[in-house]
Amino acid sequence: MAETQNNSKVKVHEVTKLTPFSSNSTTAAPFTLPLTYFDTYWFKFPPVERLFLYQITELTSDSFNSVILPKLKQSLSLTLLHYTPLAGHLMWPPDAAKPAIYYFPDDGVSLTVAESNSDFALLSGSGIRDAAEFNPLVPQLSISDDKAEVIAIQITFFPNQGFSIGVSYHHSLLDGKSCMMFIKSWAYFCKQIQSSDVHNANPSLSSEITPCFDRTVIKDPDGIDMVYVKHWMDFTGSSDTRSLKVLATAFDKEASSDVVRKTFELSGKDIKKLRDKVNKINNEAGKSKQLQLSPFVLTCAHAYVCQIKAKGVEANTTVKFAVVGDCRGRLDPPIPINYFGNCVGSVIGEAKASDMIRDNGVAIVAEKLSEMIKVLKGNGVQGSEDKMVKTIAMLKEKGHVMLTAAGSNRFDDYGSDFGWGRPKKVEIVSVDRTGAISLVESKDGGGGVEIGVVLKKQQMEVFYFSLC
Repeated sequence: MAETQNNSKVKVHEVTKLTPFSSNSTTAAPFTLPLTYFDTYWFKFPPVERLFLYQITELTSDSFNSVILPKLKQSLSLTLLHYTPLAGHLMWPPDAAKPAIYYFPDDGVSLTVAESNSDFALLSGSGIRDAAEFNPLVPQLSISDDKAEVIAIQITFFPNQGFSIGVSYHHSLLDGKSCMMFIKSWAYFCKQIQSSDVHNANPSLSSEITPCFDRTVIKDPDGIDMVYVKHWMDFTGSSDTRSLKVLATAFDKEASSDVVRKTFELSGKDIKKLRDKVNKINNEAGKSKQLQLSPFVLTCAHAYVCQIKAKGVEANTTVKFAVVGDCRGRLDPPIPINYFGNCVGSVIGEAKASDMIRDNGVAIVAEKLSEMIKVLKGNGVQGSEDKMVKTIAMLKEKGHVMLTAAGSNRFDDYGSDFGWGRPKKVEIVSVDRTGAISLVESKDGGGGVEIGVVLKKQQMEVFYFSLC
């Protein structure tokens, strides 16, 4: 019997477990994948939820169920043969010092198949939309005290409109780059194989999207992985400090009924104007330091200032912001670009709201973000107890505003073509609970950036006029 969610707008038709492809010559063996300090830093953070919306006008139920869904399932099973850890679980056995990813035969990924009567054109647009409309389109990750799914997937059919793929993943194994590597591999196999002869096909992946699970490339002579685990255990302070449940803090906000989602876009020309403006302000102030005014820095600086204005943050409030950067090429020596796991570093900076709302607020924040990024190199990339202490302190402190960004304008999210065209829209759904903005490269190219924002309705209006 179909399960109904969200006022009958979404009906769940099937929940199944999809296992890695198996044949006489290819069968996934059981294994344990340890967590590095990059992983243990993130393993208590809430899951990330990505949504890809594909428009196919006049898509019938018969076509979806007989062509699209079987091909998605079969190619996903083949992909899991290459990405077997995703079919496993995060566990923390009593005799283990820290959690790890465990895979056993018959393990698989939870796959939900659903149908929605929501307005696909509205959801896949950029205008104001009810944030709650997106939640039933991404699966809930099963996380208990002693076991957690690594990833869960939902495929939702929109009659006569298209379909969506929702992905929820645990931060203990995947960062954004790894997630997109998996999505691109799944899309590649889906385009390459035919559902009728999948069992006779075993196409290989290009080197860029063939995952590297070699944990020895992450050097940790000081045991920072366990330092991070100990701080998390001390921070949770529950009766079961070894619990795998994620944080339920300000990072996990329940979206209220008046919270809406909107996508803003800064074109390549808009970003150039921002760069010229920031450089002009700094030149007039006599500053000679070279700033790293990348599209990421400029977009975040502009969006953060708009957030502070939209939320009406009091002038004397401390605003903290985190810069998260891919460290695969920043480690010494660099590790493979196709390394699969967490490999992102985080730097926390702050400013006063009074400085951010000034006429030169964007320049002030851009300078701070630029300096923070410069720290993400050399020794600044390595794990340290000080980094975790600052993170825990930030989670404990009250009275400050936290701003951060999810996603990246360098992941090529819109390149995820499963054979029925590029996505019409990509959303990071989980920002409605974390308070972050989301970043995705503009689908039309040109060096632009899409900014996903979730705010209360009246705040969104202020954000809009501040950004323009």
